[in-house]
Amino acid sequence: MKPAEHPVHAPSMPWIPLREGLSFRPLRFGLDGWALHLRLEPGTTIARHRHTGEVHAYNLSGRRELIETGEIVGPDTYVYEPPGNVDSWRCYGDEPCIVHVSLTGRVEYLDETGNVLHYSDTHKSRAAYLDWCRKNGVVPNVPMAPYPNERVA
Repeated sequence: MKPAEHPVHAPSMPWIPLREGLSFRPLRFGLDGWALHLRLEPGTTIARHRHTGEVHAYNLSGRRELIETGEIVGPDTYVYEPPGNVDSWRCYGDEPCIVHVSLTGRVEYLDETGNVLHYSDTHKSRAAYLDWCRKNGVVPNVPMAPYPNERVA
């Protein structure tokens, strides 16, 4: 039996900026999936994108609008997105929205005709986290699946 990974105390983890109004707190990086908290400031939008794997999203605080349906998702609400799902959403209201997200595969950001502009996956997100750690003198403290021939610190 494999030993459990060390616990991650999310509130003590720093928010890592991705762009204006959007930051993430990594919780785990696997070989084909990752878990994180996303924080959107009021008015921030996640552009139209497609998921190649499953997404499990649980609102921890704040509200978000699922743009395609107009639904408002508040705290303690879970949303499942199957592989192939295309959506966009935004922080709704006057307070930040924090969502726990666990996903596999890629997140492909799309233009208006459905072409992939860029994508994110566990490897890119992990690299962004490790780069941020190096630049900020922080020792990585997130469980990571071992990648062949990779030095983490």
